[in-house]
Amino acid sequence: MAQESKPIRFGIMGCAEIARKVSRAITMSPNSTVYAIASRSVEKAKQFASKNGYSDTGVMIYGSYSELLDDPLVDAVYMPLPTSLHLEWAILAAEKKKHLLLEKPTALNVTELHRILEACRSNGVQFMDGSMWYHHPRTAKIKEMLSDSKLFGQVKSIYSSSSYNGGQGFLENNVRVKPDLDSLGALGDAGWYCIGAILWAMNNKLPTTVTALPSLVRNSDGVILSCIASMHWEKEQLVATFFCSFLAHETMDLSIYGSNGSLHLEDLIIPYEETSASFQYTSGAKFAELHIGWNVKPTEVRVDNSGLPQEARMVQEFAKLIQGIIYSGWLPDQKWAEVSRMTQLVLDAVMRSINHGFEPVHM
Repeated sequence: MAQESKPIRFGIMGCAEIARKVSRAITMSPNSTVYAIASRSVEKAKQFASKNGYSDTGVMIYGSYSELLDDPLVDAVYMPLPTSLHLEWAILAAEKKKHLLLEKPTALNVTELHRILEACRSNGVQFMDGSMWYHHPRTAKIKEMLSDSKLFGQVKSIYSSSSYNGGQGFLENNVRVKPDLDSLGALGDAGWYCIGAILWAMNNKLPTTVTALPSLVRNSDGVILSCIASMHWEKEQLVATFFCSFLAHETMDLSIYGSNGSLHLEDLIIPYEETSASFQYTSGAKFAELHIGWNVKPTEVRVDNSGLPQEARMVQEFAKLIQGIIYSGWLPDQKWAEVSRMTQLVLDAVMRSINHGFEPVHM
């Protein structure tokens, strides 16, 4: 039992801005600790350590990713590298027996992701992508209500969005608009959340067809800046749509419409507040007499999250699975690999639809 309480030692591979948030989460998680930081130069790794309060904490500083992976005391790596680098470094991490928390999008396509997941499986390491919202207690509460057939009924339609206006500097310089670094652009960065949320609402069942809509915006290098797509489930007679963009105002919407109720939230990916989050639902709504109003108003459901923010809960869950593998002989939990795989499959289908003149792609 004493061993099981030992914190998982994380190595951070890459000093992207999102790594600041996740390094904080690792520090906040009760079963994790930041052990090492690596960048392509010692100077950049030292700057990251200084900026985030790790300079005098004994954290190891490495000027290359290989040095970090060669450190036998690193249990797990958090990898926020550009997507084009995931295949090489994720496989190397797995081969070095490092458990892998990989930023989304996980790969440029599902073929690459399959290679990453196979490396993790064959080396007995845990995989999880960095989608934090799955781990918020609000998410479990929403699922509970969706599962109540009297309250919500059957899902009939879903809409999701993820957008932000990065500004001219972002559109010219950010790695997410560079074809050699993150060629999936807004579809990979923001669309990953939309697709994941829709699949989550459908209990991870793949759609029958996926169709991108012609309202597509690319930059001069061909990277997607804005995209709309639909997903159709034939048996359920259900259509979901999503919008992702680097050009529109900040949105993180999820709306789910059922036969008996509907549910909506505007801050799915990052809640408005760190310590609590809410959503609205309506059940049994009808028009009042003469259609001059409604018989009910939406109800707000607020979920407390004062214990740990969602990113720390993500790290805590990931580290708990690793502790089980190290100290109790557990096998890696394949749930999170499957969630990522399904998301990547749909993302690939959207890309195929775009590349084939916005024709439906059958899954």
